[in-house]
Amino acid sequence: MNQRLSLVCLVVADYDEAIAFFTGALDFEVCEDTPLGGGKRWVVVRPPVSAGSGLLLARADRPAQVARIGDQTGGRVFLFLETDDFGCDHARMIAAGVRFLEEPRHESYGVVAVFEDLCGNRWDLIQRKLTHGCDTSS
Repeated sequence: MNQRLSLVCLVVADYDEAIAFFTGALDFEVCEDTPLGGGKRWVVVRPPVSAGSGLLLARADRPAQVARIGDQTGGRVFLFLETDDFGCDHARMIAAGVRFLEEPRHESYGVVAVFEDLCGNRWDLIQRKLTHGCDTSS
């Protein structure tokens, strides 16, 4: 069986504002933007040249959803943006106005710094040390 996690839903206030943040500040690409009727859209963004997971940007349309914008995990880091060049991406993101909540720190698993997206969700920008992860082929 071959499975993969393809999308993570991120509740946002406005599609176009979210697209501008992810494409401008994080350098993501819009993979799909399909109208669904009634003002809803199927909007998928992901890092450039990525075959991995993407974000489905979902505009909040009920009070319970609006209440979760920016706090989908109760203040914990929600998403992890992995890079192979932490210094370059960190500098580019700061220049683009991304708000980092801490200075980069070196941990046993790699270099990491927490930042917030346009809604206030917390992310890790991380350059991991080489590990075998969940590789069960050996």
